[in-house]
Amino acid sequence: MALNVKYLGLTDYKACWLAMKAHIDNNPKSDEIWVTEHNPIYTTGLNKKDSKLPNSSIPHLFVDRGGKITFHGPGQIIFYFLISLDRNKLSIRQLVAGIENAILIFLKSKNIIGELKKNAPGVYINKKKITSIGLRLKKGYTYHGVSLNVNMNLAPFLDINPCGYEGLKMAQLKEYLPKLSQSEVEKEVLEQFKLFLGN
Repeated sequence: MALNVKYLGLTDYKACWLAMKAHIDNNPKSDEIWVTEHNPIYTTGLNKKDSKLPNSSIPHLFVDRGGKITFHGPGQIIFYFLISLDRNKLSIRQLVAGIENAILIFLKSKNIIGELKKNAPGVYINKKKITSIGLRLKKGYTYHGVSLNVNMNLAPFLDINPCGYEGLKMAQLKEYLPKLSQSEVEKEVLEQFKLFLGN
């Protein structure tokens, strides 16, 4: 089945979240990946335990994805996966592993060694986190997705324990690939996601 990719540009987080939920409620007949960036916002997932909330003027929102607190802002590409696990013959764990592996393959193509951490979904470079994953499963469909730090302001991460880990440092691609444009990153990462999903 064809995978539809929608480029949304810079969006308001809450509006995009509500649109995802409405999309899933309509029992979509096709799988989609939404590509976006968000205005600055902190979000905390369903695993609220021990989440340190920021003392910041940046808005904060409790949401229904997995995981703990993180930050979103311009320069961070977000890929939202609105797909049927049944159609793709995947479990949620297989989907997370496939997303992680697609990012690892992309990094390897740029001669960057990405790493995984046990019980801490996402992709790391030199123990710094560059990709965060938080999904939600409803009626056999996934929504929410993965964020990839490309060229953003990382300072707001200092006011939280990212993904619930105290002292976790964040990375972004511009530190390693200063000449690679954001549009090129989007295109190449999407190609890996499409290969994983059989498109």
